[in-house]
Amino acid sequence: MSKRVLVILGHPANDSFCAALVDNYVEGAREAKAEVKVLRLGELDFNPILQGYKTSAPLEPDLVAAQQAITWSEHIVFVYPIWWGAMPALLKGFIDRTFLPSFAFKYRDKSALWDKLLTGRSARLLVTMDSPPWYFKWVNHMPNHYQMKKTILEFCGIKPVRISSFGAVKGSSAQQKAQWLAQAKQLGRKLS
Repeated sequence: MSKRVLVILGHPANDSFCAALVDNYVEGAREAKAEVKVLRLGELDFNPILQGYKTSAPLEPDLVAAQQAITWSEHIVFVYPIWWGAMPALLKGFIDRTFLPSFAFKYRDKSALWDKLLTGRSARLLVTMDSPPWYFKWVNHMPNHYQMKKTILEFCGIKPVRISSFGAVKGSSAQQKAQWLAQAKQLGRKLS
């Protein structure tokens, strides 16, 4: 039985280096006989602003379909750039609006604990940045990596979460970019 893989492009542009990473990962995953679905957030029609859980708006059809794809998946790959030390607002809005209580997690009555409703899935983050990954780690302390891994995905039960950082993209050579694209394709082949 083939693995069900959902790949989410968190960069709004389909002609970005992140989009090329998506294409290469998907090609590798399909070579490994995975069933693959791709969500390109820049093509979805939804309001990224969460009004809070008590007054949340009904989900738009694209977000209903996204939740169905998440439920279907066994492995989720997020591909996005680091902008100002964090994920793009579009991706954060997507997470805010889709990873909702009763879908991704559920708080327990009279308890500080919660139920993780997305267990049984793993994740891979393919993250680009204009600074070298060592700088993001040792100087900036990887705020987005921690946020995505610990406070979003593992909070909802998705684990393990593995992270591949690509940088510095700004000023990188065509040869370096080709190596990163080949790495994304290899990760797809390994379904990791």
